[in-house]
Amino acid sequence: MLAQEIIRTKRDGQRLSEAQIQHFVQGLVDGSWSEGQVAALGMAVFWRGMGREECVALTHAMMHSGRVMAWPDMPGPVLDKHSSGGVGDKISLMLAPMVAACGGFVPMISGRGLGHTGGTLDKLAAIPGYNAVPDPVVFDRVVRTVGCAIIGQTEDLAPADKRFYATRDVTATVESVPLITASILSKKLAAGLQGLVMDVKCGNGAFADSRAMADDLARSIVAVASGTGLKTTALITDMNQVLGTTVGNALEVAEAIAYLTGDGEREPRQHAITLALGAEMLVLGGLAANTAQAITQLQAALDNGAAAERFARMVAALGGAADLLERPHAPTWPPRPWWCRYPHPAPVCSASCTRATSAWPWWSWAAGGTKPPTPSTPASA
Repeated sequence: MLAQEIIRTKRDGQRLSEAQIQHFVQGLVDGSWSEGQVAALGMAVFWRGMGREECVALTHAMMHSGRVMAWPDMPGPVLDKHSSGGVGDKISLMLAPMVAACGGFVPMISGRGLGHTGGTLDKLAAIPGYNAVPDPVVFDRVVRTVGCAIIGQTEDLAPADKRFYATRDVTATVESVPLITASILSKKLAAGLQGLVMDVKCGNGAFADSRAMADDLARSIVAVASGTGLKTTALITDMNQVLGTTVGNALEVAEAIAYLTGDGEREPRQHAITLALGAEMLVLGGLAANTAQAITQLQAALDNGAAAERFARMVAALGGAADLLERPHAPTWPPRPWWCRYPHPAPVCSASCTRATSAWPWWSWAAGGTKPPTPSTPASA
C-alpha cells in the first residue's frame, strides 16, 4: 500500500478504508510517511472531509498507536474536560482541582497551542520545575493521591496523534471537524476516562467561528465518543471575547491561581463557564444529582480553599514550587526585560480586530509556535 495512493483517494473525495487509515497511522509512528505526505493527507481531509466511520477508525487507530491507560480500584469516577481552544482559556487549570476537591479523579492530558489558541501545556511550562511529562508511575500516583494531574502527551500515549497534531498546526489544517474529533478523542480514550465533558468554543477567537461549525464539532465528538462507550456531553461556549482578564502563559497561570485562592473578584463570565463545565463533570460522574447541587459543591470547594490546596499539591508533586500559591506573580520565574504593565483607557483592538487576530502576534512571538514542535520558554507572556 503506497502513501501517495492513500492521499490520492482522499484528494479525489473517496472514502478511506480502515486498512488505509491503519497504514497512515502506522506511518506516523514508524516514520515511513514523510512530513510532506502527512501534510498532504491532512490537507486532503481538510478539503474533502471524512465520514463518521472514517473518523471512528482514525480515532481508534491513533488511540491504539501507543499505551492505553487503565485506572483499576479507583475510589471515584475518572473524569476530564477538554476545550476546543480559545484565547485566554485557562479554565483547565482551575477546573481540574475543583473537580478533584469534589471527589472526582482527573488525569488530564493536555496539548500545546494549536493555531492561534494557547495550550494548557504551554501555560504549565510557565511554572519553573513543573514536570509535564512524568513517567507513568508518577502520573498514576499523583492522580490517586491528589485527585488530579495535568500533563502533556508522553511519547507512548497516542504518539500518532502527537505527530499529526504538530504537522496540522503549521500547515493550516487545524479547522477540520473530523481531525479535531479524532485528535481529542484518541488522547482521551487512551487516558482511560469514564466520562468526558467537551467545551466547544464558538466565535471569532475560536476555530469554530460560526454556530453551525460549533454544532457540527459538538455532535461529532459526542457521537464518536459515545460510539466507543465513553460517556460524553458537550457545551458550546462563547469565544467572541478573551476569556478572563489575561492572555499569555505566565499571566494566565497567575490569574488561575488568583481565581482559586479568591485573590480579587472572579471575572463573572469565566466563573460561570467554569462552574457550568464542572457541574457537567460532577453529574456525569455521579458525584451530584443535578446541576444546581453540583454548582453548590464546586463553589464550596473554592470558598473553603480545597480547590486551591489541590492545585498546590499537584504542582508540588510534579516538581513545581511548593509555595507557588504564596508567590504567584513572577518572583520565582525568570525575569523578562520586556515585561511591563500598560494601563489603557480604551480597548486595545479596534472594532474590526478579532480575538484570533489579536492572538497571532503573541503566539508567534512569545510562544514559539512557528515550527513543530517548539516548546515555549518558561515564562512566555
